This record gives sequence, structure tokens and C-alpha cells, in this order.
Amino acid sequence: MRTFKLLKSWMPAMLGLLLLAAVPAVASKGEKEKKAAANKEKSTDSLVGMASWYGPRFHGKRTATGDKYDQNALTCASNRFPLGTWLKVTHLKSGKSVIVRVNDRMHPRMKRVVDLSKAAATEIGIVKVGVGKVLIEDLGRSLPANLP
Repeated sequence: MRTFKLLKSWMPAMLGLLLLAAVPAVASKGEKEKKAAANKEKSTDSLVGMASWYGPRFHGKRTATGDKYDQNALTCASNRFPLGTWLKVTHLKSGKSVIVRVNDRMHPRMKRVVDLSKAAATEIGIVKVGVGKVLIEDLGRSLPANLP
């Protein structure tokens, strides 16, 4: 009985301490979510990463959009950008760029940002090497009319 009375007297104090400990965690969680949302908004405009290319083995097979893959078209596969998005891909070493449409998905374990068609990879000069560091700019769902 004595233990119960002791617990009953300590209960309000323990509850208060518990609430005080939880309040900063809730406040910091909200701040973290705001920062993450701000970073996500910034990161969708451009991205630097590695690009590779794919071609003959997949030529004529269906892509994620349902189109037949054409290695001679200016397209790419990506897991980071929505299907149907237009991207400007610039090879950082050569400075050459190409505009491609995302029409396929890559294997989920791939660490690269885009997998270019053979034609797109040829345009920026990464066919012989196989991979290259690129800057990717998201142009949106419709191709801008003011492109060179």
C-alpha cells in the first residue's frame, strides 16, 4: 500500500518531466521537415551525377511508357525524374549537352542518375568511356519553345 501512495505522489512530477522532454523533439521534427521540403524543392531544378548509356540489347523492347525503345532516339531512363519529363543533360568534361525525354526506368539498385540512349550518349561524347559526370536540368513536361 505504501508503494502505491509513493507512486501516486510521484506520478504528476514524472508526467511533467516526460512532457518537457517531448516538446523539444516535436519542435525540432517540424523544423527538420521544413528544411527537407526546402531542399527537395531546390534539388528538382538541377542535379549533378553519373550518366551511362544503353542500346543494342534493349533496342525494340518496350519501355516503361509503353513505347518501343529506339537507341537512335534522344531518350533516357531515370528513377529520379517522372516519365515524360524533358531533361537537358550536359557532360561536365566536354561541355556538350543534349535534350532528352524520360521514357523508361532504370534498375532500382543503379546508383546512376540517368541512363541515356546510344544517340544521346554519342551527342555528349560518353559512348566510348561508357559513363560520365553530368549536370541534369529539369525542363518540365513540355519542351520549351525557346530552346536553341
